[in-house]
Amino acid sequence: MYVAFVIDAYARRIVGWRASQTAHAGFVLNTLEQAVHDRRPVKGAGRDHYSDRGSHYLSIRYTVRLGEAGIEPSVGSVGDSYDNALAETINGLFKAEVIHWRGPWRNFEAVEYATLEWVDWFNNRRLLEPIGNIPPAEAEANFYAALETEDMAE
Repeated sequence: MYVAFVIDAYARRIVGWRASQTAHAGFVLNTLEQAVHDRRPVKGAGRDHYSDRGSHYLSIRYTVRLGEAGIEPSVGSVGDSYDNALAETINGLFKAEVIHWRGPWRNFEAVEYATLEWVDWFNNRRLLEPIGNIPPAEAEANFYAALETEDMAE
């Protein structure tokens, strides 16, 4: 079983996720499409994509789609954890809090549903100390509300 996440590092929110029974380029492409749809990145806006050296992340289709979306790929060297430390942290939390804690699993669908529940909880209810002990979705909503207030004040 494989799970892929796309995390918006600024918002500290999971903006794309997929579970799959096999590691293939299509499943990470679907994850990326979910994130692109959610974020609608603009070329030249400084969006970077950090991943490990898994073959599904290095596929030509995946790399081309990153370019089309205006996202700059960055793949660290073998054994270098700095480029994908955030992703490894999210993966580690997911494995500890869902896979190992709630297993053993009866089937793939149960894992997929548990992943959906965890992502929803992570984004909407998990309190993160670095952003003021509020959930990522609330922090993001506050950010955009503050921008609207500034625009109205001007």
